[in-house]
Amino acid sequence: MIYLSYIIDINTPTYGNRNRFNIIKKSDISKGDIANDSSIDTTVHIGTHIDMPYHFYNNGQTIEDFNADFWIFSKILFLDIKPNSLVIKDEIINRLDSIENIGYEILIVKISICNIRKKQEFWEKNYGFSPDIADYLKENLPNIRVFGFDSISVSSFQNRLVGREAHKRFLDPKKPILLLEDMDLREVNSKTKFKQIIISPLRVAKCDGLPCTILGDIYD
Repeated sequence: MIYLSYIIDINTPTYGNRNRFNIIKKSDISKGDIANDSSIDTTVHIGTHIDMPYHFYNNGQTIEDFNADFWIFSKILFLDIKPNSLVIKDEIINRLDSIENIGYEILIVKISICNIRKKQEFWEKNYGFSPDIADYLKENLPNIRVFGFDSISVSSFQNRLVGREAHKRFLDPKKPILLLEDMDLREVNSKTKFKQIIISPLRVAKCDGLPCTILGDIYD
């Protein structure tokens, strides 16, 4: 078992670097208090997190709308690609055209931008994905219910209008594909064989995004 998600801390990057994670000690043993007690102040779209349809639709689904078994995946499609531009399209669709659909439930794309996560380029010039990929998946791989990747967002920060449309196409409440952003894919590649992936979102009611812990069960 390996983690496919990051620990959240004060250095965790966010989209456009607009938000930070803060942890505040409410009581502190080292200062004479009986126990340590902390609170946190953060956006829910931080670290490895999942975008819910409610992120872009007032009538969109939230965590309450998904059963526990929704988050367990045994038919995993993994692609390791080299992007041609900041908005990725044909690099994925051309690969998918040559793959037989065996009922894949989750698509994970590694761009390898996870290797520069500590640099400004990670959030300032991140790769995004064309809205047309959502249409392709819904038509050709209809069992896909989550699209995950190592970029900080489905929206390239340099192409935000396209990114907004991508969010809307993927998260359309009529047939949503949830977006799993900022995955830690450093330990996996095209040779990795997955047995199972488990996504464990923080279960916060009526929320548009949720930080996640992701476990990958892989063959040695």
